[in-house]
Amino acid sequence: QVQLAESGGGLVQAGGSLRLSCAASGIIFSRYNMGWFRQAPGKQRDLVAAITSGGSTNYADSVKGRFTISRDNAKNTVYLQMNSVKPQDTAVYYCRGGYSGTYVWGQGTQVTVSS
Repeated sequence: QVQLAESGGGLVQAGGSLRLSCAASGIIFSRYNMGWFRQAPGKQRDLVAAITSGGSTNYADSVKGRFTISRDNAKNTVYLQMNSVKPQDTAVYYCRGGYSGTYVWGQGTQVTVSS
């Protein structure tokens, strides 16, 4: 069964840090391009950061210099290190894996940043 399971969300104060994890099962993880998306209430789901199967990364302008995406193929896990968080980073964060036109989504994890 293909599954992506996010963890690590929670409540954090502005300026603090949080690390999200997304553990994959049922797929050949190393082949997948992985991404973190977020969706705030009443807004669309947007890409936050992505990492290819080869390790290349890209980031939304709003998180550049603050967030870092990484992957550990041995653990079938992708991470999002969130530093210097801001109240506007509050959202449900989703993990997505993509390979050959097929996409898999996780269930999401809530991140709330208090001011």
